[in-house]
Amino acid sequence: MRPIQMVDTRSQYQKIKNEVDKAVLDVMDSSAFINGPSVKEFAKNLEAYLGVKHVIPCANGTDALQIALMALDLQPGDEVITPSFTYIATTEVVALLRLKPVFVEVDRNTFCLDVVDLEKKITSKTKAIVPVHLYGQAANMEAIMAIAEKYNLFVVEDNAQAIGAEFTFSDGAIRKTGTIGHIGCTSFYPSKNLGAFGDGGAICTNDSELATKMQMIANHGQSKRYYHDVVGCNSRLDSIQAAILNIKLAHLDEYNNARQEVAAYYDKAFGSSEKLAVPAKADFASHVYHQYTLILNDVDRDGLVSFLAEKKIPAMIYYPVAGHQQKMFAQFNIGEQHLPVTDWLTERVVSLPVHSEMDNEQLEYITSAVLEFVKR
Repeated sequence: MRPIQMVDTRSQYQKIKNEVDKAVLDVMDSSAFINGPSVKEFAKNLEAYLGVKHVIPCANGTDALQIALMALDLQPGDEVITPSFTYIATTEVVALLRLKPVFVEVDRNTFCLDVVDLEKKITSKTKAIVPVHLYGQAANMEAIMAIAEKYNLFVVEDNAQAIGAEFTFSDGAIRKTGTIGHIGCTSFYPSKNLGAFGDGGAICTNDSELATKMQMIANHGQSKRYYHDVVGCNSRLDSIQAAILNIKLAHLDEYNNARQEVAAYYDKAFGSSEKLAVPAKADFASHVYHQYTLILNDVDRDGLVSFLAEKKIPAMIYYPVAGHQQKMFAQFNIGEQHLPVTDWLTERVVSLPVHSEMDNEQLEYITSAVLEFVKR
């Protein structure tokens, strides 16, 4: 049996090695390392894939979130609502821009923003909502957009873990996640469903005015070279990464389908266990399983992780400390917030390997080991 990894980027690369190597060498030959033709080509291809008017490539997913919030002209002290149960980058940029993060509860089944609690957290200072499509599962964007419209709020989607997922509206319309809010942000970190061979990110929008502003912000606030109209930053997707992503974008649906097949295998193996709750699939969206995350019921989580490690099976806890419990936000007195579902999940979730290169031998070995432990 091949070694089991949380993400097997090496095996994925071997399948497309010739294409990737040629694309990289083409960039090397051209010497157009920054903002070269491959960056523009990737932006156009991603626009077509997502069905969105504008894609602005940038250096990483965290920069994407920062640039998006900078483009909204928010003022210090303005409130931005976002889940506490997510990777820290989502809320880190809020604090970095001297805005106030307001944490909202998540749905116990989908792990995504709870729309009922969302509306309760809105105040006169609220200016934006940052829903997170966590683990590859879409948040309830139809309800979120209705609330945003009601209170005249911006919506910035954190789509770093769900690129390729589709949201189905009540009228039957289908949109890709990341294209529904005013702005969508994603990451191309190597472990992502669409991963580069280094850092990378992108911002997308259907608003041409916002697109122009975000393009400027990402390039030192320049409207043209050496003319700086707004305060910006330096955030670029380099040409080599764009060339690699161009190749991998053509395989993204294939990669997501493979992840869904892995999840189906896990679901079947674990579905009848009273001690394991498999990931819920919302009726309104597809799930692309950036992570396959179980909720444990009366199971020693640390014991399970150690047991699996002994069998050379990696398992991860995403995320052991929620945002409202992090020391970095102490200045906002966020630790006083009551988020019982979030706290409950942080004590019970565990993620198993899921990626496009897994085979049935590995899956049988993993599921047997998990069930062996929980049946003790």
